[in-house]
Order: sequence, then structure tokens, then C-alpha cells
Amino acid sequence: MALLSHWEILSRLLAAAALGSIIGFERERLIWTAGIRTHMLVCVGACLIMIVSSFGFNDVIATNHIVLDPSRVAAQVVSGIGFLGAGAILARGEIIRGLTTAASIWSVAAIGLAVGGGLYFAALAATVVIMVILAGIKPLEEAYRARNQSCRLKIQAKHGVVTPDLITRTLDIRGGRIKRFLVRNMSGNDEITLVIDKTPSRDVDKIAEKIRRLPKVERVSVLAAE
Repeated sequence: MALLSHWEILSRLLAAAALGSIIGFERERLIWTAGIRTHMLVCVGACLIMIVSSFGFNDVIATNHIVLDPSRVAAQVVSGIGFLGAGAILARGEIIRGLTTAASIWSVAAIGLAVGGGLYFAALAATVVIMVILAGIKPLEEAYRARNQSCRLKIQAKHGVVTPDLITRTLDIRGGRIKRFLVRNMSGNDEITLVIDKTPSRDVDKIAEKIRRLPKVERVSVLAAE
């Protein structure tokens, strides 16, 4: 296998940087820690590893009685890049954020490997597909979540007034949609944490208002959606 010229090596590294920056910009605009520079570095680094893996062992392979598999160097990128992805994942209570960014870092590494191997069309096509997934699918995902999120309310009322049956009758919903109904007795009053499943965001305020109108209900607060 012929060695690459200096210009070809440079062009592959620059192409990897450009493709990585496109995906990195999408993450940067959402103010994620792994932004443009991180994605560019991952893509260029993976590209260089692929170049070394493909062309860096030619003199050794040409030697008699020497058998080795240079592709094993590039293969380590797939598993090794995981530590960067893990660093992009944040756990805040029961909510885990950063999985998409971690996946984009892993995908960018694959793009870098493709560019390093000279598979320009595959790298460009993958970049386009990844951008469609990150930017194009997100509005659909958010719309779906908005229609199917959980409505979380905190209700303060006289002791024993608010019950699950009263909630289902008032809101005209099935009892199975009440995901959580926790009652804390505080000086003769009840503090109730109510979670109703599959509630469109536009209906949350209407639900809260209906419960406020119930007799002996003192206050209803809307909590952040789960």
C-alpha cells in the first residue's frame, strides 16, 4: 500500500476537522460542555489514528515473517472514546442528561476514522445524517414529550378532603393516570404531591385551576415536569 503524500494527509485532517465542527456547532448552540472544539479534536484525532493504522506500519508489514493487523489500532478508538462520552453525561437526581452529546462524540470519532481511511463520501453522508438526527428530529421529540409529560402538582388542603377518587372525578380522567399520590399531614392540613401521567403541557394550568376550585383546597402549585 502506497504511502500518502503530505498534502493528502493534511487534506484528510482538515476534512475531519471541518466535519467534526459541523456537529460540534449543533451541540455548542445548546450550550453543552462538549462543543465545537471537543468534536473537532475527537474527529481529527480519530482521523490521525486511522491514517497511522492504515499507513504507519507499511515498512513492518513488508518485512518477511512479520504478521500483524494494523486495523487493531483504529479498533481501539471505538471503545477508547467512551471515556469522553462518559464525561459528557450528567446525573441530576433521577434525571440523566448528556446521552445525546455522548453519542455525537462517539459518532464523530467514527467520521474521523472514515476520513482517515479515505472514505470521504461515507464520512460526508454520515455527517448529514447525524445533523438531521440532532437538529431535525429534536423538534419532533420535544413535541412528543410535551404531549406525554407528567403533570406534577403540590396541593395544600384540609385534612382528608382531596382523595384520588375526587381527583379522577374532577378532572374526568382514568384512575390509572394518577402516577403518584403522596399525602403528608402538617398541623391538620394535607400537603399532597400529585403526579398525573401523559398530560400535554398546555393542559397543566387548566388542571391546576380545576383543583383550586375544589372546596377547602387552599393552594395548588405546579412543579417542574419529570
